[in-house]
Amino acid sequence: MERKTKTVFVLILAIAMTIMTLTTGCSSKQASNGGSDGKTSISLWLYPIGSFSDKKTVDSFISKFNEQEPDIEVRVDYLDYVDGDEQVSAAIEEGTTPDVIMEGPERLVANWGAKGEMADIGDLWTDSSLKDINNTSSVIANACMGADGKYYEYPLCITAHCMAINYEVFQKAGALKYIDLKNRTWSTADFIKACRAVRDSGLVQTPGVVYCGGQGGDQGTRALVTNFYGASFTNSDHTKYMINQPKGIKALNKLYEMSQSGLLSSNGEMVASDELKMFASGTTAMTFAWNASNQKVYAANADFTPYVMAFPTDSGKPKLCSGIWGFGIFDNKDAARKKAAEKLIRFLCDDEEQAPISVRATGLFPVKSSLGDVYYGTDDEERMSSYSQMMNYIGDYYNITPGWTAQRTAWWTMLQQVFTGTDPKAAADKFVDLSNKAAE
Repeated sequence: MERKTKTVFVLILAIAMTIMTLTTGCSSKQASNGGSDGKTSISLWLYPIGSFSDKKTVDSFISKFNEQEPDIEVRVDYLDYVDGDEQVSAAIEEGTTPDVIMEGPERLVANWGAKGEMADIGDLWTDSSLKDINNTSSVIANACMGADGKYYEYPLCITAHCMAINYEVFQKAGALKYIDLKNRTWSTADFIKACRAVRDSGLVQTPGVVYCGGQGGDQGTRALVTNFYGASFTNSDHTKYMINQPKGIKALNKLYEMSQSGLLSSNGEMVASDELKMFASGTTAMTFAWNASNQKVYAANADFTPYVMAFPTDSGKPKLCSGIWGFGIFDNKDAARKKAAEKLIRFLCDDEEQAPISVRATGLFPVKSSLGDVYYGTDDEERMSSYSQMMNYIGDYYNITPGWTAQRTAWWTMLQQVFTGTDPKAAADKFVDLSNKAAE
């Protein structure tokens, strides 16, 4: 009797284990496909890029997408630039990365793509889309491609980061004569003269501030230094940093001299958002961290005219840093979810009706020339026209150079050293050494 009881118990246990195995296998498969009720479920993570940070706006996009693809569920999470990168790093560590993520090449390509975390989305890059995108700027496609020749980003929008001046202050100070108002450009020599005229006018606390308290807005300080005398931030292959070359050192020296004579100020605790607030309040006469989005956020109600300008250069040909934003897919080893993710990206970026809406939501410009002027006939048409002029000055997209994250910290640290009296050559050499070690 005892043996029979044990036999029955063992049989029941075996059946139970079989059922658990089958159930677990079914659950794993369902999780892998990400869906229920025959649907495929994917996740979308968004950094705060214009109105893509607004739930109501994004929900409306997903609703429209589901009208075309009712069998794809999209779960959305919103990141910020304070701890968003840490959230992604944690997800990579835990194996819980999203299917789709919206950001730029410095993250999607140079960071996560280079580490093997992103899926190759080259099939989104058809011949027609490649031609369409290259008609806007040939730097875009190169920026979205990794060193291995695979595409890790499909772009939606682009902008040229520029600077701006307080038009009325410059006018009263007699400094407008130093500007090519038609082309919104100026030479380095004329920039220095304009700063002197503004300083001497006493109309503002300081003509401008070189902020170096953190990485926020560092594209502005990089453009200021590189354009001044035509320095290159990296080599053409985007493998090494080289701001310590003679033209870079000359620019750092001159900017330090300007800060010592009151033509500019420097602040080792200030980041771009602080500088932007000073500009919007009329405390300074210029900002080095300008773009269409920042005008809308910081100076929508300014009591002066923020006049869009390219950075000063002695070459006569400014080279502005650009920002490119789009979508990438994490390699979650699930063909069904990858296919669904690509459909979502195509809808947001390529759909004839949705694509212009998506671009306007970012507050930037389309990467596809076929979309034309997406702001024509809107309330933003006049405001965006001056920024479209800056698109003609876009320079090399070097943000995909390896070691980019470490470089950003080393950059503002270097600026702090230069503006507190450290020899610019020594500070720049240290910056390049640290950055190139990170790149390796």
